[in-house]
Amino acid sequence: MPITPATAANSSSNGTGEAILLELVDEDGRTIGTAEKLSAHQAPGQLHRAFSVFLFDEQGRLLLQQRALGKYHSPGVWSNTCCGHPYPGEAPFAAAARRTYEELGVSPSLLAEAGTVRYNHPDPDSGLVEQEFNHLFVGMVQSPLRPDESEVGETAFVTAAELAERHANGTFSAWFMTVLDSARPAIRELTGPSAGW
Repeated sequence: MPITPATAANSSSNGTGEAILLELVDEDGRTIGTAEKLSAHQAPGQLHRAFSVFLFDEQGRLLLQQRALGKYHSPGVWSNTCCGHPYPGEAPFAAAARRTYEELGVSPSLLAEAGTVRYNHPDPDSGLVEQEFNHLFVGMVQSPLRPDESEVGETAFVTAAELAERHANGTFSAWFMTVLDSARPAIRELTGPSAGW
C-alpha cells in the first residue's frame, strides 16, 4: 500500500508501540482535535471519524468478516467487510482502502462513497462506546482473500436472505445494522435490484 504523510506519521510498525490517534469531530464531521483510540471509546465516548466498507462479489453477495477473538473491542462478532478509523489527516477513502488491504489482503474494485451516518452504540460486553461519524463505502472484491488472522477470525459471502437468517441467529457488532441500513441505497445501485439488498 502507498505511504502517505498521514500513514507514515501514524504507523506503529516501527515497533515502538506508540499510541494510535483518532480524529475527533463535531456533529457536522469537522475535525476538532485528536484522542488516543482506547480513550475515545471509553464511556461515554468521544465523537470521532470512522469508516465502514461493504464489498460484494460478482453474484451480489456481501463479504462479512468475523472479528478476531484477540481484538479488544467486539471480539468474535460478525460485522461488515471492514471498518476502522482514519489516522488524523488521512482521507476516509484512503483509510478504507488501506485497512481493507491490511485486514483482508485485497484491494477493493469500484470503491465508492455511500454517505455518512452518525451513531452512539454502547457495547454491553466490553463497556466501550462507539460514538462515531462514519463514512460509508461500497465496492467489489475480485481477487482471493488473504485475511490477517490477528484481525479476522472468519469470512463469509452471504446473500441478503442469508444475512437476515444469520443476523437473527448470530452475534453481530452493535453498529452493523446501522451502517448497513445507511449504505443500502448505494448497495442497491452497485448490486442491482435482483440481489435483494
